[in-house]
Amino acid sequence: MNHSPLRPRARLAARAALAALSLAASASFAQQGVSKSEILVGTIQDLSGPLAGYGKQARAGMQLRVDEINEQGGIHGRKIVLKVEDSAYDPKKAVLAAQKLVNQDKIFIMAGHIGTAQNNAAMPVQFEKNIVNFMPLTAAREMFEPLNRLKYAMLSTYYDQMRIAVPRLVKEKNAKKVCAIYQDDEFGLEVLRGAEAGAKSMGIELAEKTSFKRGATDFSSQVARMKGAGCDFVVLGTIIRETIGTIAESRKTGFNPTFLGSVAAYTDLIHRLGGKAMDGMYATMTVQNPYTDEASQPIRFWANKYKTKFNEDPTVFSAYGYTIIDLFIRGAQKAGPNLSTDSFIKAMDSMTVPPDIFGSPELSFTATKRLGNDESRLSQLQDGRWKVVSGYFK
Repeated sequence: MNHSPLRPRARLAARAALAALSLAASASFAQQGVSKSEILVGTIQDLSGPLAGYGKQARAGMQLRVDEINEQGGIHGRKIVLKVEDSAYDPKKAVLAAQKLVNQDKIFIMAGHIGTAQNNAAMPVQFEKNIVNFMPLTAAREMFEPLNRLKYAMLSTYYDQMRIAVPRLVKEKNAKKVCAIYQDDEFGLEVLRGAEAGAKSMGIELAEKTSFKRGATDFSSQVARMKGAGCDFVVLGTIIRETIGTIAESRKTGFNPTFLGSVAAYTDLIHRLGGKAMDGMYATMTVQNPYTDEASQPIRFWANKYKTKFNEDPTVFSAYGYTIIDLFIRGAQKAGPNLSTDSFIKAMDSMTVPPDIFGSPELSFTATKRLGNDESRLSQLQDGRWKVVSGYFK
């Protein structure tokens, strides 16, 4: 019998080849951003630009929910690691931030990215690597249109908010001349288009439309135009500084129409920075601004927990951040231990989420419905704080 010395070697080589093949197979099935013990969640916030107040609050709210779930043992034994990058509210920097998170940090999902132009710039980087864009902090229609399996959004659109709220409030106030001031970019135009659609549904047109460039600080000519046109109802396609500037200038000149802003102007910063002159302004919203002395015990408890951790009062953006991570946790838990992009999408596409402590409406998602909610409600500044003044409408 011929005992060739090559046979054991051949067997070893075959075993090694099989081991290499199985390693390659398992590597090909490995999910980016998911290990045995961790899930990497990325977010891009404005931490140094014009919306840094929003970005820092959103980051803190996200971290609070991450810490809570990790203290409870994580999701199917995996802890969430939150990776944060700063875009300074600049689309070019948002692309660089997305490239770092997706290609270097190798995140599983992008959650709560702030800004319309910033998301539009960053999404192609993510989609190339099959990374879901989850609940961005913008109410632009592009966050769920056109339909894409990697897009999920939760905020009713600027367009729909205005289309529905304008006729309701105009009738309630018996206003005769509806006007608009708006930022001359995609955000401001969406608010304007919604206001125009709302006015059209009442059989009227806007009596005056006036715009300003992003970054403007003087609104005297725009206010003079609206006052001259006899406007008694003004739609605000404005964010923080422009909202305060427009209303302050109006009050100064004795021009006191009904002011209605979008969810972009629903922030504690309006009354904190603008003072008493801001009282009376309306804004569309969903998630309620949390106050530490809030009548609702669950909100009060949550707000005090946040303040203890971060040494500052929470805001509506803190609540957004917290809610976004909570929604992710629900989807990842439902997806089961074998978390992948496909299993997460399958879980989300049969998800219904009941109203939360902040008064958000029910959210639901399907393979063809990627905006969780198309409803909003009205809040008004009364004595320096936001008070919800309507139920949900759609």
